[in-house]
Amino acid sequence: MGNCFAGKRIVVGVTGSIAAFKVAGWVSTLVKEEAEVKVIMTESATRFVTPLTFSALTGIKTVGDMFAESDDPMLHISLGGEADVLLIAPATANTIASLAAGIADNLLTSTALVTRTKVLVCPAMNTRMYDHPATIENIQKLKTFGYEIIEPGYGRMACRDEGKGRLADWEIVEEYLARALTQQDLAGKTVLVTAGPTREPIDPARFLSNRSSGKMGYAIARAAFRRGAKVILVSGPTALTCPAGVKRLEVQTAQEMYETVLQHSEQADIIIKSAAVADYRPGEQAVHKVKKEEISPALSLVQNPDILLELGRRKKKGQLLIGFAAESRRLREEGEKKLKRKNLDLIAVNNISGENTGFESESNQLLLLSKSRVEQLPLTGKLHTADLLLDRICSL
Repeated sequence: MGNCFAGKRIVVGVTGSIAAFKVAGWVSTLVKEEAEVKVIMTESATRFVTPLTFSALTGIKTVGDMFAESDDPMLHISLGGEADVLLIAPATANTIASLAAGIADNLLTSTALVTRTKVLVCPAMNTRMYDHPATIENIQKLKTFGYEIIEPGYGRMACRDEGKGRLADWEIVEEYLARALTQQDLAGKTVLVTAGPTREPIDPARFLSNRSSGKMGYAIARAAFRRGAKVILVSGPTALTCPAGVKRLEVQTAQEMYETVLQHSEQADIIIKSAAVADYRPGEQAVHKVKKEEISPALSLVQNPDILLELGRRKKKGQLLIGFAAESRRLREEGEKKLKRKNLDLIAVNNISGENTGFESESNQLLLLSKSRVEQLPLTGKLHTADLLLDRICSL
């Protein structure tokens, strides 16, 4: 799928909020991603950031007055008709009220009425304004129009109040914007993804684990959300941030992951088990830290349940089950064994001995095996790898 912003026509509507300065950074990022960005500013917005700022960033003249600033008397129609997506950020209480009432009293609200593509609204205002019944009602009304509301964050405001109302972070907005520009071939599907390692405690200070970073699983969850899926991410301990729009369930041990996955597996249309689950756990866990001079050189181990094997046994009709295999040799042979033994529809074999495909790397190169097909994916970034994997899953 590559860069989903490249070549896309994005109209950004900026309204009169102190948070307007943040959107300049967003616009700059989108331009670097090769999107064509046109900015509409309300008159109030120009009190916080000058139109010249956005014009310099986009290379396209910023507009605000549909008559005075353009030779096109139907500018709102051309902007709304040409846009692949309309992003309104920051969206003030006043603009939200106008949109909810269908008022077209400026170029931005007129453009919103014209556009038939996805409209994303990012509220930003004082927390008391955001919590007012009128604002709550107006936001609910926008949702009935099909507008995507990206909820504001919680924190300290410019007015020194603290609460909900801060403009959402770009990392969140980026994902919703990417979803608006991505084919929704997983819409209506629930995708369950496992990611990361597990930790098997020896005592309160020590545990058995592995080198998995969780990056591949998190990339799959992110890509599946962009493609319209409801995503449940069962994650072992990682330092990664949960992708926007994804429901993350955090676990520590293999047993916890086993129980959590089976609890949610029935509702999943697609299960992608990319986590690196510990095969064994200590037979006994000490309640208190064991002093080094008291540690036994031999560690008694107990085998953990095989989550993927159990999912294969329980697989319901129409459900797709995808496994991952971390191998350092005989990739195809080992993958084919697991594909058959665990009743999988597809297995992704990862060469962990590769310089750019091992644990914690930013890239990957998967060997995909199904009952009827063998395919070597190209070496590429993990998000692109996730998209290529989802392409194959959709074809099934």
